[in-house]
Amino acid sequence: MLNLYRKTALIEGISYLILLFIAMPLKYIFNIPEAVKYFGWIHGLLFIVFAVILLAAAIQYKWSLKRIIIYFIGSVLPFVPFYLDKKLKKEYEHH
Repeated sequence: MLNLYRKTALIEGISYLILLFIAMPLKYIFNIPEAVKYFGWIHGLLFIVFAVILLAAAIQYKWSLKRIIIYFIGSVLPFVPFYLDKKLKKEYEHH
């Protein structure tokens, strides 16, 4: 479950960066709104999957509510998912 969570969080984080730094400039600078439409849809779907897997991992590993909130909020801040993944990997590397 931990590997599934980490992979999902990273993929969702990458999709967010694509949305912010590629799709949104394409829409607002180059007037190509389809980029946000499609990447936004993909990112939204990945975010829902991420939230479900976060909840499942939190239950399995008995994570605190504080940790769940940090991971959830961190998922909507650019680059934070990658930092959190590094910490999580280090924490569970001997498990």
